Amino acid sequence: MLHIVNGDSVGNKLMQGIVDGDVLVWREVYTHGPVFTIPAEPTNRAYRAHYLEETLGIPQSEYIDSSNKQETLLADFHKYEEVVMWFEHDLFDQTMLCYFLHWFSEQPILNTKLSLLCIGEFPGIELFRGLGQLNLEQLETLLGTWKPVGSKELELGNKFWKAYTSPNPELMKQLLDSDTSALPFAQAAFEAHLSRFPSAVNGVGIVEQTTLEMVEAGIDTPFELFDHVGNKLHALGMGDLEYWHVLRRMCRNPFPLLYIQGEEAIPAYNEPFGSLRNCGIVLTKLGREVMNREVNWRDRQGINEWYGGVHLQG
Repeated sequence: MLHIVNGDSVGNKLMQGIVDGDVLVWREVYTHGPVFTIPAEPTNRAYRAHYLEETLGIPQSEYIDSSNKQETLLADFHKYEEVVMWFEHDLFDQTMLCYFLHWFSEQPILNTKLSLLCIGEFPGIELFRGLGQLNLEQLETLLGTWKPVGSKELELGNKFWKAYTSPNPELMKQLLDSDTSALPFAQAAFEAHLSRFPSAVNGVGIVEQTTLEMVEAGIDTPFELFDHVGNKLHALGMGDLEYWHVLRRMCRNPFPLLYIQGEEAIPAYNEPFGSLRNCGIVLTKLGREVMNREVNWRDRQGINEWYGGVHLQG
């Protein structure tokens, strides 16, 4: 068996004798930056690698090397009797799941069985954020609960991936207006994706708006904000590197919405975050005006951002 998981936390636990077979940890963050229908195409990969280094600090060579290695392992899936995908309900995981369903839909499956374990809750956990919350004993209770992946799941996952990576966001809206029951968590996850787009009223999306409101309410340190915003917007499954990027944008001159006291720059990939514990964050005058929907931030700041395959600029 081959078990595909969304991160090292879950992967390391499964490797401690919980499952039989091999574990493939898929290291990607499709919720950030440019995402293409065929990400392995060299031009697409190089463009994405440059963007991830520029915005998150992930070295281009490291990203490309990791991507090539994991795709080589994936391409060898025929040697397994069964491939089990372990995912959860949020956008981070649903984009990854839909990539795999798209990829498998275009492969000759032959005799390999495809299975899916995808959950949005777990007994005893009030706010379920993901499989990484579960200990070894809790993960063991999930063994064998996965379900077969058939043509309906493959077809819908393929449609979601193509809509997500399309430069036209209307395709996603049209898909969400159709029957998406074959993938029970996709509807809410991709609705959350659309909520990230900047509002036509004040020029910010749900993450920035929620951050401004949290700061106004007195939550004024980066780690507290990441925790509270992440809990409120848990449907996004947003990681720390993604959120630090949002904060950096919101603090950027000449039209900052926030001001960070006590830290010159928010750290990037593989840089220590400890200094953020001593920082304070306050709203600027513009930040309060944008929060109250009195001013459109994009009219002043402009935009150059990616949401899946949609590149907003100007």
